[in-house]
Amino acid sequence: MASAPREDDVFDEFLAQRGHEVELPRWDESYNKKQCPECCALHDRSATECSVCSWSPVA
Repeated sequence: MASAPREDDVFDEFLAQRGHEVELPRWDESYNKKQCPECCALHDRSATECSVCSWSPVA
């Protein structure tokens, strides 16, 4: 028996086909640091929020 696709998966596919970003935002990486995707500030690996623009990834 095949399982039905989750509603979120169908919605994400719909948005992706129309050029929208559907991945959860996360830290970029630069060398051995975390880099904020909003303002490009560099932080230690232990950072949970950007100290420059207050961005944090959605958990």
